[in-house]
Amino acid sequence: MNSKRAEQYQRFERTLKAVSNRRRLAILAFLKREKEASVGHIAGEIRLSLKATSKHLTVLSSVEIVSREQRSSQMFYSIAPGQTPVVQHIISLL
Repeated sequence: MNSKRAEQYQRFERTLKAVSNRRRLAILAFLKREKEASVGHIAGEIRLSLKATSKHLTVLSSVEIVSREQRSSQMFYSIAPGQTPVVQHIISLL
């Protein structure tokens, strides 16, 4: 296997791992509905602590499924544009 193919597989694996968690799927479903939300708003909606919600959002952000924007003292998240067809399909099912 060449290195470019190995990198593609590795990215694909990380993306699939990121969406294979019920809490992260709940976050994506919420962001699909709301378009954008703060960490606190997301945490309240999915009934999870701020710390745990932030960790899940960091995982989703690390594979560019969600984007984040700092506003004052709050971080706001939304589903990032330009998703792969696989991620688009997963989000469409939520």
